[in-house]
Parts: sequence; structure tokens; C-alpha cells
Amino acid sequence: MENKLTKADVQRLLDEPSPEGRAEAAAKVAGQFERGELTPSERKLAEDIFRLMLRDAEVRVREALASHLKESPDVPHDVALALARDVDTVAVPMLSSSVVLTDDDLIAIVRSQNVAKQIAVAGRHEVSAPVAEAVVAAGNEKAVVRLVSNEGAEIPEQSLQKVIDDFGTRQDVQGALVRRSSLPITVTERLVTVVSENLRRHLLTTHELPRGLAADLVLQARERAILGLSSGSDEADLERLVRQLHDHGRLTASIILRAVCMGDLPFFETALSTLVNVPLVNARILVHDAGRMGFKAIYEKSGLPPTFYAAMRAAIDVAGEMQYDGEAGDRERYIRRMMERILTQYGDLGVSFEGEDLEYLLSKLNQLPPTVHA
Repeated sequence: MENKLTKADVQRLLDEPSPEGRAEAAAKVAGQFERGELTPSERKLAEDIFRLMLRDAEVRVREALASHLKESPDVPHDVALALARDVDTVAVPMLSSSVVLTDDDLIAIVRSQNVAKQIAVAGRHEVSAPVAEAVVAAGNEKAVVRLVSNEGAEIPEQSLQKVIDDFGTRQDVQGALVRRSSLPITVTERLVTVVSENLRRHLLTTHELPRGLAADLVLQARERAILGLSSGSDEADLERLVRQLHDHGRLTASIILRAVCMGDLPFFETALSTLVNVPLVNARILVHDAGRMGFKAIYEKSGLPPTFYAAMRAAIDVAGEMQYDGEAGDRERYIRRMMERILTQYGDLGVSFEGEDLEYLLSKLNQLPPTVHA
């Protein structure tokens, strides 16, 4: 163990003309302080020395101080804050690790618009919601990527939405968001949409697909992904997801039909509730009305295309008759039964289809004239 702090050490700090010597002494004092090797009187002396060192014109002296004090929970707040406000090589270790710095300290430093310091704050072991919000608001992409990549960061939903608003088309930001272990369902839905737009551009520019075909492929992938999000979501999350889809023009007839054809009745019910603006419990009663007038009434008020009515009516009937059986291929059997019933409904109307694939069916229904209904 090194010798304790002595008067000679203090005198050396006061008189040492060599920056190297002062940096060595600074490291010795800070190291002993960090390890808890000083008596109360020595600690007070050390704190006074730290304040003296803060005024040292030689950066390496302050760097030595920060290097040894960055993880100390006992360093005086004024010392920690002065180091955190110093040049980057001094400040970054403190900003990355010091538990002495408060949220207010960190927010003020983030707002200073120093990129290296913003990145250091974004990468701390724990980042509170107010600090995370400040990092996002500061608008530096590298700091945002570091923040989103940090599982210890508590990022508010509105800040994640702003990340997508500001940087949603940036691949590094997308990658960080996608790899994050947990995201609000509304953020995930928007992320799916943003990535899908990039996929559409990639398909058009790289593979020279017709614009309509590329858009159809993207829409299919997006709708499947969104319904995957809804599966297992609680009622509140599902209502928020559907409301966001509606507000952004993405609650389409095809995704609603896709949901009911795949047996996702909660999504279907929530979608109709949102379109008609009635409580979810009321929508469920109308959808499952044994007399069939309830569903017809809510469907007509929803504004969904008449061409889809027979398909959705048939899908509701099948959903009431059968559930997934839990055996291998149960989803495929369920959808096959659904397709058979829907095709029968349209056959009765004089409309014929050549295939039983869900994508094929949805594309054909979209092409029917608006006069075809049940």
C-alpha cells in the first residue's frame, strides 16, 4: 500500500514545477482518497488539494484527478461538477461514471451541446428519464444512438417517438432501436413502418420492381408485423396501437380483414371500436350479435368498403365455430377453413377466385367493384 498523504505531498503540489510531477502527486492523492485510505482530517486536506488542482493549467494534472475520482461516491460535489465541465479528456470519465453528479448537472451539461459530453452521459450505467429526454432533445445522432443502445437508459415513450421523427431513416438509429430489449408497442409499430419504407426504396432501386408491386410487398410485410405486435398485448396497449394506426392512416381495410382471417379478434374488435368511436365493450356486443344486425350496423358505420363485408361476416362466423387446437399446423388449418368459408360467400354473389392464399384473396378483394356486397 502506498504511503499516506503527507505534508511533503502537499508541498510538492504547491511547489512542483514539473507537470509530470504534479500529475503523479495528483494521482497519488486521488487514489488514496478513492480507496478510503485517509483519516477524516486527511480527507479534508485531500479535498482542499483537489480544489487546488482544479485550477492547474496543465490538463494532465486534471486528467489524473478525474481518472481516480470518477467512481468515488465521496468526492465533493463541487469537485465532481468542475471536472465534468472541464475539457473533454477530463470531463468524459466523470460524466460516464460519477454517481455524485445529479440529474440537473447532467441535463445542463447535455444542453451545452458538447457532443463528446452528450455521448458520455448517454452511455452511463443508468440514465434517468429526464436525462434521456434531454439527450434526445439535444438532437445529436451519435449521442442518440448511444442512448438507445444503452439498456440502462430509461427512455420515455415520447422521446422514443421523437427519435423516430428525427432519425427514423438512419440505419444506425434503426439498428439500435430494433436491438433494444423492450419498446412500447406504439414505437415498435412506427419502427416497422419506417423500416418498411426503406425496404420499399431498396426494392425499387436495387431490384427494379414495378412501384405498385414493391408497395404491395411492403404493405403485406408491414401488416403481418403489426398483427404480430398485437398478439399477446394487453387491452390498453392494443387500443393505443390501433389508435395510432388510425391517426396515421394505417388502419386499413386489409389489415382489419387480415386480423380477423388470422383469428385475431381482439384487434378486429378494437379496430371497429376505434373507427365507429364507441366503447370497446359495445363494439364486441355488436360484432358478436347472434342476430347479425349488430355486426351489419357497426360495419356500415365504420366506413369500411362494402366489398369486404361478406368476407368479414364469414370470418366472424368461422371464428365463433372454431379455435386454434394447439396441434402442429393449427394456424394453417384455421386460415384454410376461413378461406373456404369466405370463398363460398363470394361464390354465392357470383364472384369467383382462383386461389385460396390469403395474400391472393386480399388483393382480389381490393380489386372488386364497390357494388359487390352481401
